[in-house]
Amino acid sequence: MNTTPDAKRHAYLHELGARVRALRARRGLTRKAVALAGGVSERHLANLELGTGNASVLVLQDVADALQCTLAELLGDVTASSPEWLMLRDMLTPLDDAALARVRVAAAQVLGQTPPTTARAKRIALIGLRGAGKSTLGARLAKHLSCPFTELSHEVERLAGCSLNEIQALYGINAYRRYEHRALVNTIESNEAVVIAAPGGLVSDPSAFNQLLSHCTTIWLQAKPEDHMQRVMAQGDTRPMQASPEAMEDLKSILAGRAAFYSKAQYTLDTSAHPLEHTFEQLKQLVDRAISA
Repeated sequence: MNTTPDAKRHAYLHELGARVRALRARRGLTRKAVALAGGVSERHLANLELGTGNASVLVLQDVADALQCTLAELLGDVTASSPEWLMLRDMLTPLDDAALARVRVAAAQVLGQTPPTTARAKRIALIGLRGAGKSTLGARLAKHLSCPFTELSHEVERLAGCSLNEIQALYGINAYRRYEHRALVNTIESNEAVVIAAPGGLVSDPSAFNQLLSHCTTIWLQAKPEDHMQRVMAQGDTRPMQASPEAMEDLKSILAGRAAFYSKAQYTLDTSAHPLEHTFEQLKQLVDRAISA
């Protein structure tokens, strides 16, 4: 094994590039969008992701800002800020993902962040990428349950007083996330029973996602990438294909980057496996069991 200083530096740059790619995929951002938001050249960012660019600290900070993360997270050392963090990290590092999930749930209960199961059972949150069927199935499910249906993206637009595109163009992605979080909190606090269609990128905001998991019965509507794309285009939106000839690969990358987060939902339903009516019957049965549990 090559452990020379040059080899170590080379390995670190590749690890750094992999973290940048993973964070970008999780946020659902193109390389061009990150470059514009961070004020760096797209070529410089490409070299950084490939592990061939040795960026300055200032450039890394610009990239971290564009990716809505801390520089420490980008550098891979987010849990080194205090003795308590270090001790927690030492306790948690050996645990597998299932054990970590149990710790997270227990911590939320200790901190009073989790309502009783009965209080969240009738709030149904559908998560997944655009085109998974959240709007179609969510509206029908709300009618079945005789409760409101909330498209969280519409609530964001109502709060901001402008469209989603205008929010991001005028105020940036961080402002959008703040509106999104506020819309979620408002919806939860205003409804004991509701079906929520969550925006696909909500899972990339840990605070909002924790709120969703703690206060709602969550269901990941899972679909094949091809179905995601076809359904979006069937709605008359051809922007995904016009924006990039690699749109399908971008979609697959986003899905791969978010899959581990979507899988934190209590339930998963494959909307590609069966026709709409059959899928809706499966969803109704799943939700009815969850509410009566």
